[in-house]
Amino acid sequence: MSELGDALHLQQSGTGWTGELSDDWAIGEAINGGLLMTLATTATSRASESVGGHLDPLSFSGVFLSPGSAGPVRIEPRILRSGRSMTTAEVVVSQQVGGSDVERFRALVTLGDLDRYAEPVLKTVAAPDIPPPDKCLAATDAPPSTLTKSGFLKRFDARMDPATIGWALGEPSGQGEMRGWLRLADDAPIDAAALLLVLDAFPPVSFDLGSVGWVPTVEFTGYVRGIPAPGWLQLRLHTEHVAGGLLNEDCEVWDSTGRLVAHSRQLASARFAPTSVE
Repeated sequence: MSELGDALHLQQSGTGWTGELSDDWAIGEAINGGLLMTLATTATSRASESVGGHLDPLSFSGVFLSPGSAGPVRIEPRILRSGRSMTTAEVVVSQQVGGSDVERFRALVTLGDLDRYAEPVLKTVAAPDIPPPDKCLAATDAPPSTLTKSGFLKRFDARMDPATIGWALGEPSGQGEMRGWLRLADDAPIDAAALLLVLDAFPPVSFDLGSVGWVPTVEFTGYVRGIPAPGWLQLRLHTEHVAGGLLNEDCEVWDSTGRLVAHSRQLASARFAPTSVE
């Protein structure tokens, strides 16, 4: 089984599922939110399958309430409606802390059949023209400080467009954009649910604006538009509005054929030096 497969291992328990979160998927002290979203979507798909519903994630809209930590986790999906073309569910992710249930996030998930919505493509977003992966910078080339306490970075082979990597050298461009390539470190295939992990896998775009420290997600809405073909995924992150310590971060993901397979928008909180953003 792949590293991601191990991380997504779930056991049915009562009305929900249980899993185990590992520091291997942590950034600093918190488990990556994308992994939690993929776990929640996987459990929701199984709950939908048990009632004859749909399996592929189409949309995911979640509110993060507290950071996840290493240890047991519980996922409780509840099917709200299952129709001919779509299934809608609510899902709650929680952990025991000091003997009490602490909710990590809750989300609404829409499931369907991605093949049904693949064609015809009337309008789409083309991938930006960036250097190929072997001409981009690997995460292992970054200064050691950016890898501190980050098992999560080691789970991926990430290659950043050199034109958007100045922040890692202490020289953020101020453009608020990052581009690059991504695949799992063990080159395991990425399915539709795992695209939610991919959408939250790159460093926060606020780093390119001079933010410092942790950038927690407040709300995240992601859309899956297709099952990716094998090979590298191409990502673009950008922001159009930053004010008062909050920013909107948009992400697009294309597969190796150049097809848009996922996109998202999240509201995040970031800290900036007084003169970082004008």
